[in-house]
Amino acid sequence: MSKMIHPARATAPGRIILRELEARGWSQKDLAVIMGRPEQTISEIIRAKKQVTAETARQLAKAFGTSPDFWLNLEMLYQLHQAKKENHETEIERRSKLFHLAPIHEMNRRGWIRSSESIDDLEQEYCRFFQVHTVDQQPRVAVRCRVSEERGPADRAIIAWVRRVEQLAAGQKPSPFLADQMPQFVNHLLAFTSDETKIPTIPTLFLEFGLHFVIIPHLPKTYLDGAALWVNNHPVVALSLRYDRIDAFWFTLLHELGHIYLKHKQMHVDQLFDREIQDLGKEEIAANIQATKWLLPEEDLQEFIECRRPRFSRLSIERFAAEQDRHPGIVIGQLMHRGELKYSHLREYLVKVRPLLKKWEDVSYPN
Repeated sequence: MSKMIHPARATAPGRIILRELEARGWSQKDLAVIMGRPEQTISEIIRAKKQVTAETARQLAKAFGTSPDFWLNLEMLYQLHQAKKENHETEIERRSKLFHLAPIHEMNRRGWIRSSESIDDLEQEYCRFFQVHTVDQQPRVAVRCRVSEERGPADRAIIAWVRRVEQLAAGQKPSPFLADQMPQFVNHLLAFTSDETKIPTIPTLFLEFGLHFVIIPHLPKTYLDGAALWVNNHPVVALSLRYDRIDAFWFTLLHELGHIYLKHKQMHVDQLFDREIQDLGKEEIAANIQATKWLLPEEDLQEFIECRRPRFSRLSIERFAAEQDRHPGIVIGQLMHRGELKYSHLREYLVKVRPLLKKWEDVSYPN
């Protein structure tokens, strides 16, 4: 026999047959005549369309001077290799589907789902997180968002973020929520706007008035600032603290409360600092107006701007902030937003709030 490939290499029997035919100068028709088999059968064996049976193995052994076991083992190893290859390709397709449905890598990094090399386990983690029975079932969140082929990566990441908000909110135990107490709650909350040291008590205040308070950093490329939704008949305010500044914190917080205060029942996911006014819907504009009204009365702020424009000294800002019982950073943030003050000026007043709310932030990243 010619130089035969060792059968442990999982080579298709047809390749070995072709090599032997070439070494002997035979055609497929010649082998068909020698073995007493139709030429089509020989062609199908060579193209791996037919498997080598015990009888075929005996005939090949006689034709090429080998043992029947050689051909049977070669066929067995080849079929095992093909089965493994097909299974691997199926796993790739299943894994690709999961990564299309959700930001799996980031969810794993944050500890929202457990890491697993098994595709079966990974699918179970996906189903557990989104509370679905199969990966083909579309997850439902507070806004009835559905993952579909039309949704882009950012949209699917937003859905995962909202689902995490729901999970964390469900673990809290707020007091009964009474909508008619919202004005009282907001007034109580606004008393905290003058001093950043009061910020750590805000989450507890929310729970006492029957509202959930959640902080989850935004997922990459989603640019989320906050959301307002409902879980178990309780309103939820969720923040990402994407802009870790006292002015952004208070505006976002009050914007989300504005949705609840104005009884906007559907869920709102907000990208407050990356959208133009003309892109906002009526409810978004209404929540913006309400938040601004709570932060600083428009007439007072406009009067201050007209009196001090174009120079806004530290002392004048501090005095106006004290008159309004607001933190100077809130006034500076409004001046920057209106283009009255450069973003590079007086930034020392824009204190960070994340360290003050660290115990409330979802930052369980094990990897």
